[in-house]
Order: sequence, then structure tokens, then C-alpha cells
Amino acid sequence: MPIIYDENNKIFHLIAGNSSYIMKNFKNKYLVHLYWGKKLNHSGFSEAFMTSPFGANPDPDDKTYTFDRMLLEYPAYGNSDYRHPAYQIEQEDGSRITNLIFKDYKIYKGKPKLQGLPATYVEDENEAETLEIELIDDLINLRVILLYTAFRDYNVITRSAKFINDGDQKLKILIALSTCVDFDHCKFDLLHLWGSWARERYIERTPLMHGIKTIESSRGESSHQHNPFIALLSKDANEKHGDVYGFSLVYSGNFSANIEVDQFNTTRVTMGINPFEFTWILEKGDTFQTPEVVMVYSAEGLGEMSRTYHRLYRKRLCRGEYRDKRRPILVNTWEAVYFNINEDKLLALAQKAKELGIELFVLDDGWFGKRDDDTSSLGDWYVDRRKLPNGLDGLGKKLNEMGLKFGLWFEPEMISPNSELYKKHPDWCIQVRRRTLSQCRNQYVLDITREEVRKEILRMMKEIIRNAPIEYIKWDMNRPLTEVGSLALTPEKQKEVFHRYVLALYEMMEELTSEFPHILFEGCSGGGGRFDPGILYYMPQIWTSDNTDAIERLKIQWGTSIVYPASTMGAHVSAVPNHQVGRITPLKTRGYVAMSGVFGYEMDLTKLTKEEEEIIKDQIEFYKKIWHIVFEGDLYRLISPFQENAASWMFVTPDKKEAFVVYVNILAFPNPPFLKLKLDGLDPNKIYKIEGTDREFYGDELMNIGINIPPMKDFESFAFILRSKE
Repeated sequence: MPIIYDENNKIFHLIAGNSSYIMKNFKNKYLVHLYWGKKLNHSGFSEAFMTSPFGANPDPDDKTYTFDRMLLEYPAYGNSDYRHPAYQIEQEDGSRITNLIFKDYKIYKGKPKLQGLPATYVEDENEAETLEIELIDDLINLRVILLYTAFRDYNVITRSAKFINDGDQKLKILIALSTCVDFDHCKFDLLHLWGSWARERYIERTPLMHGIKTIESSRGESSHQHNPFIALLSKDANEKHGDVYGFSLVYSGNFSANIEVDQFNTTRVTMGINPFEFTWILEKGDTFQTPEVVMVYSAEGLGEMSRTYHRLYRKRLCRGEYRDKRRPILVNTWEAVYFNINEDKLLALAQKAKELGIELFVLDDGWFGKRDDDTSSLGDWYVDRRKLPNGLDGLGKKLNEMGLKFGLWFEPEMISPNSELYKKHPDWCIQVRRRTLSQCRNQYVLDITREEVRKEILRMMKEIIRNAPIEYIKWDMNRPLTEVGSLALTPEKQKEVFHRYVLALYEMMEELTSEFPHILFEGCSGGGGRFDPGILYYMPQIWTSDNTDAIERLKIQWGTSIVYPASTMGAHVSAVPNHQVGRITPLKTRGYVAMSGVFGYEMDLTKLTKEEEEIIKDQIEFYKKIWHIVFEGDLYRLISPFQENAASWMFVTPDKKEAFVVYVNILAFPNPPFLKLKLDGLDPNKIYKIEGTDREFYGDELMNIGINIPPMKDFESFAFILRSKE
């Protein structure tokens, strides 16, 4: 049984894989956290709680405890706990004090869907059990349902909360976070993923300090700057050893992750929708559902935490026909031609792509309205006949006749000031009345919280999809939100716009992906500005970064892999000098780095030399041999580009019969020392052969002795396939 309730001791014990999460119904009123970590076989203990000389006592008749010294599951502010709360409700009299008391619970098999929100799921009810705990504030008739799901085969607990107004007064939610976990010590390091455009998801690890550390976005998207993920690591934790606690929010908008160390050296982690610029009006009978936090415990370091997220997100977050399939190898036109497109040029590029073995031709920006540069036409989703006289249908048919699939780029959430749509509907932008609108990339953001806006954008997109043989769509979003307001909402609901925007986005994505299940959708937001679990629920892959330089991608893809599987990372081979940083790297290295994600090309293939053409043909055939290892295998990070002058990683199939290993040198070192590459994740007793050679090794030899690394020049690399001998 994944979830056990001990009636005598009032203890809930959630067993998830090889982990336990335990809490207590304290005094039959308050939900108190006891333990999260390695699986326990017994859970009958009862924690003693202390009071404090200067601690306020919430019960005047019982001076034995104060919330300020307790580990709480879903704390409020104002009744003796002075740490940051998980929720806060403003009532009609201006009060923000609430007191949620335990009312009831139920345990059932499976996992419920969250209304209007993406979330992990099960395909069989026996894969997980769910605990719902009902808390009630009788004074205002507020009910809160805490949802906990424990997965049977993963060290995963998911959490969310649902607010229900059963009273007569109108309530205003000020804070509604999805999870709170209190730890009884602060001997942790914090790991999070920071960055910027073209430099996403860099790893930062710092010790916890007293006070509050907040990782957040207030940009209207999960953002390039901070990913909706944090982890607490024991001081000795590394890739292979130590305790790690991961928190990943399934949400694509403003988020906040708070890590607070208090006077007693306890650590509180809260995560959910960012309370900054957020409120939600809860009328009588209304409900509000928070997004889901996916919590992972690992006793075997950061690597096992990552592999747990990878296995779960590959199979129980991503959906659709392409979830388990090899994605077609594509060429994207952006870095090949930018806006300078015409049918002849595109067909010449497509013909060369077909000759090389590429399977999907993706037409990026520049095909619609009068889009000759980035100053116009977003929102005018009709084909530019100047460039494509035979339309998208004509182009698509010619591509299909060549044996290529056809893909197309959209930016549905945006509108150009210089567009027909803006001339007709200037009120359709996110805006604040009488305030100047900031432009970013010469564009505004559509107010998709308005139903008429969503319908019109989807109408145009569907008309294009139905009238052309489109099998792939790249959904882009190239700017954050500013001057956030909606002309369609009342003043008291203006702080709902950020969250309403995300809900509207999910509604659009659900409608489009459901109506066109044969289409492979790829998410994008100026590269990796919205690389989050929320998008992955609708689209099984996301463009990892606009930076296609292979050496820059070492850190970007390494950091992304902390949470997200390789099967979700769009990765392309581009031209040199690289268009973002000007670096010249070997085509072989560019290939190996891109093969460690969803593989494709983004370059003018008509300008290749014969030698380069042969290399690309070989790369494509090689990728077809190893894609299943990358997509289905377990990732082992071997040498970090954040710490060393090289990077190395490997994928191992679940049965440990095959592996794909990559090593990339960054800068050459004169007269280098003797170096070894030690592998990981293999069966120590199997004999492995390096494909294409006569070299054979036992798994334990490869993992403990390693293989020699030869002297290498700048940006050189090698890769190989291991196959076990039966």
C-alpha cells in the first residue's frame, strides 16, 4: 500500500518507490510534517513538539506548543507561526487571519486530473495512490483540499491544493502556494537553474543561510532567468552520493520558490504561483486549484534525482502520438535564410535536405502577412503570396512529393503594432488604460484571457493547418509581459491577469493538440524561456535555447538535464562561424552535442562542401542507431563543463545492454597529463564491446578503471556505442 493511515497515532505514511513521506494529525486539528527521506518500514513514532520562552501559543488552554517551532504541512500566518505562509486569504472585513482545522481525509487509487492545469498522470490506477486531506476554517466556511499522490514505482510525491468558498462572503486569495515542506535542520546546499536569453539553465549551488532566498519569475512566463525548479542537497551530495530533495513546478507563468531558514535552524520550502502581482477573487461556491509540484527524493545523489524526473516526465507528463516515437530529423530554415525566403530558395534547401537523409522541413518565421523583418505582421496569420505564390499548400505538396514532412512556425500569443489585426483591434493587447505600452522585439502581447481573442487566433491557425499538409508546429513566444492588465476585466480582477493568461494558454494548447493529434508540436520562447513541465504536458519537446553553438550548448543542455530528459530538448547542428557567438567548431562535435537531444539541423545546406555532406549523411545514420538509447535510456553525467575543461555524459538503456558515450574537449592543453574517462550505469558483470572496434571490457572495468582520453585540440570530441555480449 503506497499510503497508510495509522488511526491510533494519527499518522499518514506515504510510500513512494523507495521513499517515505510522513505527517501527523496533531491534536486532531493540525497537519504536522514528520519525515521525508529513505523508505521506512515502520511509522508509529510520535514527535514531541516544544514551546518557546517567547513563542505565542495558538491554544490559550495548552501552553505546550507553538507553531513557530513546529514543522507544518500547509501553514498560515498570524497565529504563532512567523515564517512565510503557504496561503493567505483576505476577507471582506480586511482580516487576513485564517485557521484551517483538520476535517477529514480519503485515500484512493490513481491520480486525479487538475481542472484547467497540466499535471503528471497515470495510465493505470494501480500506478499511484492519492491522499486528499480536507481542512476547514469554520468562521468563514473556507475549505482547502490538500492533494498528495504517491507513485508506486518512483520516489515521487506530487502536491497541490484546492480552495473552495462554501461561505456567503467574497474572499480574496493573496497567496496560494502548492507545497510546503519543513525540514528540521538547515544543513543543505541550494541548487537552482539561472540564466538569460541564449544562456539558459546554468547551475548554481550555494549553502543555505539564515533568512529567505527566493527563486522566482514575474515576467509572465517561467523565464530564461530562473527555471521553476530547486533542489536541496546534503553537504556531501554529488552526482552519485548524498540526499537530494527536488521540487519541480508544473506551471508556465510567474512562480516563486522560497527557502527560509529560521531562528531554530529549521528550513521551510514553499513553491507555487508567485504572490507578487497576484490575487484571485473567490466568490461564493467558487474553487481555485493550484498547479502541481513534483517532489523527488534521492538517496543516491543528484544523478538519481535527475533520472527519476526523466523517467516520470518522459512517460507520465509528456503525452501524444510522439511521446514514445523517434522524432523526424529536421532542418529548420531560420539560421539558413532568416526572413529572406522564397519558394525556389526553400525548395533548393529542401532538395539538399532530402539528399542528405533529413525527414522534416520546417519553415520558420517570415512566411505570413508582410513579414520581411521583425517589425510587422504578427497576428496576420495568412500566407505571403509574394514569397510563396503557390501558398503553403503548394509548398507542402512539393515537399511531400520529395519525401519530406512539412513543419511551420507560429507565434500565436503576439501581435505587431504594424499589423492588420492591431489596426482592427488595438484593445486586444495586454495593456493598462492610458499607459504607454512597452515594445519588445517590436511586438505586443495579445490578451488571450479574452475568449474572442483566443477564438480568432485559433481560427486562423486551424485554417492554415487544415489547408496545408502540416505535420509539425513550432509554437514560439518571443517576449515577456509588461504593463499587465486587461481591458475586459474589472479593477478588482486585474491582479488575476497573469494567472488567467497561463490558463488561457493551456486551453489553447489543449484544443489545438487534441484536434490535431498527428502533429508534432514543439514549444519555444525565445529559445528556452518557457522550458517547463507545464509546456511538456502539451508538447513533447521544447527548443532548448536560441544559442546553437555546440560549446555553449554543453552547459545549457547539462543544466537542462538536471530536471528534463533528453527526449524533450530540441538540439540542432548549425553553421560556423556560429551565429550567436562566432565560434568555429568541428562538424563532428556539433553533431554529437545535438544527438544528445531531439536531433536536427539549422543551416544553409546548399553551401556545404562534399566532405561536410558526407559527414552529415553519416551523422543521420548514426543517430538512427542511437536515438532509442538517448530517448529511453538513463542519463549519467560524467564530467561537468561547469567544473572542468571538458564535458562528458552517457546514456544507458534500462536493460543495461547498450550505451552511448560522448566526450567533448573544450580548450586544448599543451603536453596534457594522462587522463581517464570513467563510465557509469553499466552492469559490472557484463562484457561490453565498443562498436566498430575489437575492444571489449567488463562493465566494472569501464566504471572503475575507465578508458584513456587522447590528447585533443580545441573543441574536438569522440563518441561511441557500447553493446553487451549476451
